[in-house]
Amino acid sequence: MKHYFNPMSRAVTTDWMLKELDAPHEQIIIDFTTDEKSLPDFRKINPMGKLPVLVDGETVVTEVAAICAYLADKFPEKRLAPAIGSVDRGAYYRYLFVAGNTIEPAFSLAASGLEHPDPRSAGWGDMPRVLATVEAMTPETGWALGAQFTAADVVFGGLLDFSMAFSLIDASPKVAAYVARIRQRPSYRETHRAFIEMAGEK
Repeated sequence: MKHYFNPMSRAVTTDWMLKELDAPHEQIIIDFTTDEKSLPDFRKINPMGKLPVLVDGETVVTEVAAICAYLADKFPEKRLAPAIGSVDRGAYYRYLFVAGNTIEPAFSLAASGLEHPDPRSAGWGDMPRVLATVEAMTPETGWALGAQFTAADVVFGGLLDFSMAFSLIDASPKVAAYVARIRQRPSYRETHRAFIEMAGEK
């Protein structure tokens, strides 16, 4: 597998996922500031020209949640996804997809000082509903699906961690405690050194 990566991109989350799995792969760093010669070839792989991208043989996977879901299913022995057919699978999908489809668009607009002119027509609604959803979905203890850490925590928890690091959210005590648990994971600490420094942690 090839993982197209830059440490200052969303690919830090998929790098974390790969480390959680201890999955063998080749890491290919894409530098959008200086590596202009390689960008046309990269855009043949992903026309969006964005990171992360995972290439597994002839299979190309883009988008953080899709890559994490793909990897979790590729390595089922690592137990980073509930089994197909499990009663937890629906909740697992919800955590995977609410992050990019609902939470991040709302936070990105708010960070730019913008509001959607008609929140009822937007897939993410408005900030009060998004924040209420984050609060309701954040676990009091343990992880998103209970005792077992999964890709749901990498995607959902990873976005909350990013949002706290860049002051996109005023985290409640419950959200802050969940993110603090995430930040203690060895694979997180290996891949998020810049975030740890921003948070002033050791």
